[in-house]
Amino acid sequence: MRRTGTRGKTQVYELSIPTLELTLQIPPYTSSAETCNSYALSFRGRPARSSLREISRMRRLKKIGKWTSIAILLLLALGTITVLSRQDLHYEAPYPDIKASTDSAVIARGRHLVFGPAHCINCHNPNNPDSVAALGQEVPLSGGVAFKLPVGTLYSKNITPDKATGIGNFSDAEIARALRYGVHPDGRPVYDFMPFHNMSDEDLRAVISYLRAQKPVHHVIPDNELNTMGHIVKAFLVKPVGPSGPVPAAVTADTSAAYGKYIALNIAECNGCHTQRDMAGGYIGPPLAGGGNIEGFITPNLTPDPSGRISKWSQQDFITRFRKGRLVPGSPMPWPSFGQMSDNELKAIYNYLKTLKPSKMPALSR
Repeated sequence: MRRTGTRGKTQVYELSIPTLELTLQIPPYTSSAETCNSYALSFRGRPARSSLREISRMRRLKKIGKWTSIAILLLLALGTITVLSRQDLHYEAPYPDIKASTDSAVIARGRHLVFGPAHCINCHNPNNPDSVAALGQEVPLSGGVAFKLPVGTLYSKNITPDKATGIGNFSDAEIARALRYGVHPDGRPVYDFMPFHNMSDEDLRAVISYLRAQKPVHHVIPDNELNTMGHIVKAFLVKPVGPSGPVPAAVTADTSAAYGKYIALNIAECNGCHTQRDMAGGYIGPPLAGGGNIEGFITPNLTPDPSGRISKWSQQDFITRFRKGRLVPGSPMPWPSFGQMSDNELKAIYNYLKTLKPSKMPALSR
């Protein structure tokens, strides 16, 4: 407190505290103590300069927070509208000149591919297909297998000739386009789980011929159940995938590395599990160097690198392993289907794997 002067006969004192400045007017001939005890204080308070600055700063922060919240809400609304508007994008793609055959040899070739290296039964039948196939019985490709993925749950389609729930109303060309170019008959993109884009015309014809020769099965498939991430992935990342180059009319079946590459990459989809992929299915790891996480199983490295699983295997070791079938319970590897491949097909795949660039398994994706 300090005396600042007088107003007439009244003494004037100022008392400063952090948030207020008080002015006390004390009548003459009295002490400060007497005034405090006997007289009502006459004071005038006003905010200090520091308090004014604090209030101003708080008002600015409040305004910034308000407009930031509005901007975030607008962006979320715009993003949601954009994602929802891109859920049913349609694409164009050519129709391959493929027509199904009723020739028994062609159908037999298609059945071998479907039950063997292409392992269609493992994704398109939910009822223990390996055991049924081992008994020599036909396995209906009626779909409905649930794949629980980070983007949601996807269900395999009914690919029997049933007209109501299967592919009975699709033309040969529409089926061929879906397999080769990844476009459904209605123009929507196909999730890239099938590696048949570079399958030869001859083998594609055989597969479609076998699909046509099946007995129709009426089986309604649930719609895919996508989570928020799944809708975003579908909106921006799921697009049709087509051939990587000219598609051969036919491929000579022998034990060469070239034929092994054709089977491994274009029919058996070895790279689909043994090469790391991103959430949209794109390949991000060294070819066939493993490191993929399939249902909790880490896929092994198949390259000739010393750390690779088969780097020290002989060709006969490779064939023998396939003949033993599934040794690890729950393994996602379709051993029974791959076990139906011929010795020459397995020799060709082995010869191809030996031509790969040696690579270390990449760090496991989280």
